[in-house]
Amino acid sequence: MTVPSNAPEVAGLAPELAGAKEGQGEKPVLSAGERFTSYDVEAFEVPGGREENWRFTPLKRLKGLHDGSAPLDGRAPVTVPTAEGVTVETVGRDDARIGEGGVPADRVAAQAWSAFAEATVVTFDGTPEPLTITVDGPGAGSTAAGHLQLRTTPFAEATVVLEHRGSGVLADNLEVVLADSSRLTLVVTDEWADDAVHVSAQHLSIGRDATLKVVSVSLGGDLVRVSPTVTYRAPGGDVDLVGLGYADAGQHLEQRLLVDHAVPHCKSNVLYKNALQGRAGTTDAHTVWIGDVLIQAAAENTETFEFNRNLVLTEHARADSVPNLEIETGEIVSAGHASATGRFDDEQLFYLQSRGIPEDQARRLVVRAFFGEILQRIPAATLPDLRERLEAAIEAELAVTGV
Repeated sequence: MTVPSNAPEVAGLAPELAGAKEGQGEKPVLSAGERFTSYDVEAFEVPGGREENWRFTPLKRLKGLHDGSAPLDGRAPVTVPTAEGVTVETVGRDDARIGEGGVPADRVAAQAWSAFAEATVVTFDGTPEPLTITVDGPGAGSTAAGHLQLRTTPFAEATVVLEHRGSGVLADNLEVVLADSSRLTLVVTDEWADDAVHVSAQHLSIGRDATLKVVSVSLGGDLVRVSPTVTYRAPGGDVDLVGLGYADAGQHLEQRLLVDHAVPHCKSNVLYKNALQGRAGTTDAHTVWIGDVLIQAAAENTETFEFNRNLVLTEHARADSVPNLEIETGEIVSAGHASATGRFDDEQLFYLQSRGIPEDQARRLVVRAFFGEILQRIPAATLPDLRERLEAAIEAELAVTGV
């Protein structure tokens, strides 16, 4: 059984661009289970913009990552502090562990896979202290390919913050490989400079009875496209993917995920929220969320739910949202998906204003509450400074337009 939402939820200008038009020549949408993967960049056609995988992405702003014209001769340094229970290695592409997380599913990911010279492998053993890993952009005018793998040993428990910052153009692959009965909380932030372009493929591989919690925060950059793929290697896996994006005028933030339930007795929960504020005379603020969940025939007793919400704060902003749920067995515990896009809730604003709160403050309170559900997933006990910093960054975004 397939339960798709092929017509995206859209808010903002140019609604006629919401979906594929008859006669445009777009290829039919295939099942997520038929998705093509390859390490070879030449196995992928150069995207033209009408393919399902690329139809929302402004290809001209990728700086040549999609067609091979980007030189990828820069360097994006990865900084990992020394810590007990953490092993850091720099390895070549012939290391047998590279690729355990998954295989590229688009041309940019394959290009990055083919171009990286060295990969950073970080292994977590036992219960190390929270660790912050920093990825710096290659610099304005430069392009780079990167590869980072995070892995756990059996029964390990770790908390990791992965920060992206700086300028330039980066295409990378992130592998997360969880051993059996291990637990990882991963907070990924994209806090790039205004000129940055980041296209990232995340390969999330879950072992038996392992638990992964990912919080993604996208605030900076000109174009940020992140594509997480979750696979389960054995029963008992539990994955929680939550994220927020705040798109300003001219920004393009795209989240494109696949949760592939191929084994029984696994769970997944997905919640992404975006807020958008545009400005007249510039390119619209644009967010894209594509959520694919596949429950294969062997994946009995699956529990899954995905939800995307988008809050349009101003004119000149556009949100596209496409949840897709494919179910190949009736022997599941529960499965569902939902998507909602809209402007401020007038009833909420009226309630706050009726209690003496000025309209501008009421609007800020609504946005804080909107994102609060996501920020609360960042563990305050272990990462209090990070949560405060991200809350301050969102306040700064609100101040730009006086929301």
